[in-house]
Amino acid sequence: MNLLENLKWRYATKKFDSSKKVNESDLKKLKEAIQLSASSFGLQLYKVLIIESDQIKEKLKPASWEQTQITEASHIFIFCNYTKVIDKNIDDYINLKSKSLNIGTKDLEGYSDFMKNSIGALSEDMQKVWTAKQTYIAMGNLLTACAELKIDACPMEGFDIEKYNDILALDSKDLSAAVITAVGYRSGEDATANAPKIRKSIDDLFEII
Repeated sequence: MNLLENLKWRYATKKFDSSKKVNESDLKKLKEAIQLSASSFGLQLYKVLIIESDQIKEKLKPASWEQTQITEASHIFIFCNYTKVIDKNIDDYINLKSKSLNIGTKDLEGYSDFMKNSIGALSEDMQKVWTAKQTYIAMGNLLTACAELKIDACPMEGFDIEKYNDILALDSKDLSAAVITAVGYRSGEDATANAPKIRKSIDDLFEII
């Protein structure tokens, strides 16, 4: 199974080769892998910003605990969750589902009402937590796709969310940065590249009941 070998190859890259850039063809594949991610109800209540501008990377670095991955990586993927869920988000999904399956929206009213009632029962804070969780599923697809393409990546939570939101003007769009991933190619100077992968044993990690 090539996937397992590729997952063994990947690691959280600490130092990128800034001279190497992800090409458009591979970038398109990474976008599609994220697009195909699972999400609760299929709503995909997040947006992914892909930062390739060196100027913006420089602005984000101080808000990222000065981690060099931010400025050295080819691209920074910023997964931004919706900070509130409104009926229009669900209506848009229902319309898309209607067109994709060639069925009337009237036939989907029951499902639409169920989603609106379920999500509406959550407090605003719980909605934020819920939508932020969805971004991690999408990031998982990105990391796996990177491994398949032999592109290095580093998932990162070490950043100031409020400063990111301010720099990228996310609050005005009802978005919030949830998690980020630096993507590019490892530097030959990255001392962690050949470090053994430390994981719990299969027996410790799993229990069959």
